[in-house]
Amino acid sequence: MENEHLLKNVHREITPLAPEDSFLVFDRLKQDFDFPIHFHPEFELNFISNGKGVRRIVGDNLEEIDDIELVLVGPNLVHGWEMHRCTSREIHEITIQFHEDLFDDKLLSRAIFKPIRDMFYRANHGILFSKKISTDTMPRIIRLSKTANIDYFLELISILHDLANSRNQRLLSTNVSQLNDFENSKKIKKVYEYIQENFDRKISLGEISELVNMSVVSFNRFIKKRTGKTFIEYINDTRISYASRWLIETDLSIGEIGYKCGFNNMANFNRVFKKVKGTTPSSYRAEFIGIRRVL
Repeated sequence: MENEHLLKNVHREITPLAPEDSFLVFDRLKQDFDFPIHFHPEFELNFISNGKGVRRIVGDNLEEIDDIELVLVGPNLVHGWEMHRCTSREIHEITIQFHEDLFDDKLLSRAIFKPIRDMFYRANHGILFSKKISTDTMPRIIRLSKTANIDYFLELISILHDLANSRNQRLLSTNVSQLNDFENSKKIKKVYEYIQENFDRKISLGEISELVNMSVVSFNRFIKKRTGKTFIEYINDTRISYASRWLIETDLSIGEIGYKCGFNNMANFNRVFKKVKGTTPSSYRAEFIGIRRVL
């Protein structure tokens, strides 16, 4: 019953990972977990230390974590972390997100990649790695956010390979994601690509409806059914995704970032950002130690 209550209002996250990126690393010290239970089409490797008492939700699995853990979550698998019984206010979280197709089928079909391919398949349930491998891998994951160029990518492959071959892995959810067809729609992909190219300006409902040859009323029903959001909410999620990225990657002022993301009113930008991220743009920027991006 508790699981059903938690999963009732699952949030579809639009990550800051752009189509041309390979992967992102978020490295942050935080006092709280306040992001809602969510899912996204990217893989996510999440490391947490000093988080004893935090509650982890992955699919239909719900449990309290120890002081250190490392979890791999597959595409569109519902997941999230909550403070629950944790009293620490210096939780170290490193999140690595990468596209589902970063390693294509041809590459994964090579014998040397078989352990990683098999691990990706198991990640549809969510994988909790042993405390030993989590502890052993911690320095490498920390260094990853400070590595540049091709070394960055090669080290990720090396980490994934070692995790795939590690002992005492545990599958978390008894069920796999039921959301794998979430964006398996030409119309949704067309809308997504159009918004990615034009989010920095006003996009009218009539304009986007015409793009997919639908009436405004039909499109409204369509986008709500496919995303669980109104069209405005869907655009704003994209804008805030880019804003959160630029807050970390650049020294642009908050006002410049808001304008760059298509918000002409800073009060509105702050309001929407706080609604989506649960914190203000300035607090969000201060929370992160670092982020790196591969083009």
